Amino acid sequence: MTASLRPRPAPGLGAAAIGPEEEALVLDVLRRRELFRYYGNDPQRPPPMAATLEQEAAALLGMDYVLAVTSGTAALEVVLGAAGIGPGDEVIVPAWSWISCFTAVVRSGARPVLAEVDASLCLDPAEIARLKTPRTKAVLVVHYQGAAADMEPIVFAAHRRGLFVIEDCAEAPGATYRGRRVGTWGDAAIFSFQHNKPMTAGEGGLIATRDLRLYERAVRLHDLGQYRAHHAAVTPAREPAFAGGQYRMSELTAAVALAQLRKLDAIRDHCRDLKARITARLARLPGLTLRPLADDAGDFGFEIYFYARTPEAAAAFRTKLDARHVWCQQRTGTYPQYRREYVQTGLTANRALSPFREMSPWPAPGYRAEDFPRTEDLTARFVALPLGWRYTAEDADHIAASVEAVHAELYPGEQLKP
Repeated sequence: MTASLRPRPAPGLGAAAIGPEEEALVLDVLRRRELFRYYGNDPQRPPPMAATLEQEAAALLGMDYVLAVTSGTAALEVVLGAAGIGPGDEVIVPAWSWISCFTAVVRSGARPVLAEVDASLCLDPAEIARLKTPRTKAVLVVHYQGAAADMEPIVFAAHRRGLFVIEDCAEAPGATYRGRRVGTWGDAAIFSFQHNKPMTAGEGGLIATRDLRLYERAVRLHDLGQYRAHHAAVTPAREPAFAGGQYRMSELTAAVALAQLRKLDAIRDHCRDLKARITARLARLPGLTLRPLADDAGDFGFEIYFYARTPEAAAAFRTKLDARHVWCQQRTGTYPQYRREYVQTGLTANRALSPFREMSPWPAPGYRAEDFPRTEDLTARFVALPLGWRYTAEDADHIAASVEAVHAELYPGEQLKP
């Protein structure tokens, strides 16, 4: 049977869209022989790629300040440091999130406090009131796999308690919430250009904020404490110098990232069209529940989620869909933090730096699977259907027809919803 099946479509988002635009900008950097962003052959004319990337990203987002860094993880670490978050502090983090969301907080010296997600697989806004303590300084919101978290109640709950809001937009650049792009609702936002992201340069990241002081501190943190002429032209230095790290983006990375940023909305609109074509049919299937979103119209659309009635039914769907050459996964690079080894050990490179070192026994309450019944239930029952830049309308129709066929096998005789 498999020999006659439709071939699997080529996966990928930004990586699948790489073409002559990226090549032209990279060749421009190479031909000028200027790979470092702050100076090259002419001291009076710094290389343009990273600066242009920052300017165009700021214009796209409608934000005052954007800073290019080496990765989305670096962006998280720099934002946390720039916000003054460190030892003794706590940061609320969704339990269902990428590694960096946890480890960046740990590396700042603060303690990540894990929160339940809701059925959107984003942070449940009610968790802020439940988890806030006198030590809580920030809330890290992850816009999971292309879809915005429910930002209005999240920002309201955080700001009324004096908490700093960081938006992790690594998986959802281009997504919107109530007509505004994600990354523009909180106090600072981060973006990623890692290979699997909607826009990619292999690695790389952006920080966006309207906060002048945060911007200057982020610049210093990412460049060994320095504040060079380019940034002084954006806004004059006001902060005293302090020791920083080294997270500067190269001109080669910036060249690819700039070309990808310019393609972002086209990739998004293509995925949205494919998603709409599929979900109109999946919504009629009894026993399946599409992932409810805070703003369905604002979804990037590169991954469709539906919940089955049981984990066993979800596993059966994945097995049967895979046999029909439909890409589908239970895990898409994201895992419950409490199931990761770096959480289960509670260790850092130097034991004295662990924010968990005085919590005994370990894992302590709040870091065990039994503490997150909703996250456990939701993440055991979903099926993820990725879409991509090279997917066609015919591919979308094949995905929808395959889900319908598998549903008929697993739930024979159930009537379609009107």
